[in-house]
Amino acid sequence: MKTTLATTSDHTKSWYVVDAAEETLGRISVKIANVLRGRHKAIYTPHADTGDFVVVINAEKIKVSGKKNSDKSYMFYSGWMGGESHVTMAEMRAKKPEFIIEHAVKGMLPRNILGRKMLKKLKIHTGPSHPYEAQQPKPLV
Repeated sequence: MKTTLATTSDHTKSWYVVDAAEETLGRISVKIANVLRGRHKAIYTPHADTGDFVVVINAEKIKVSGKKNSDKSYMFYSGWMGGESHVTMAEMRAKKPEFIIEHAVKGMLPRNILGRKMLKKLKIHTGPSHPYEAQQPKPLV
């Protein structure tokens, strides 16, 4: 019996829509990362991009457990001495809520060119609407 390895031309990429309202950040991020990698398909191959596109709506309504909203902080560094800044999750939710989901999913993808290519298939929007109706995305269960 021969083992078949998928290539990027072996499959068609579908689109999925995820409503992040009242969903827990970690649990929804795992589902999104698995779809971006293609782990939900039978033709999954680790070294090939066999994943699908994911559109996330209502990113500002994501839930977190415990006191993460006030205690969790994101660190940014400008490259200069003393250029380190910290932003709490509550501040980030008010300023740029898409970053919270993107940061969580990015940590679950491979750290190489393939992972960066997979992350480009993630489209995050605040609010209940998105501009990808022409692709006819299916709801991700």
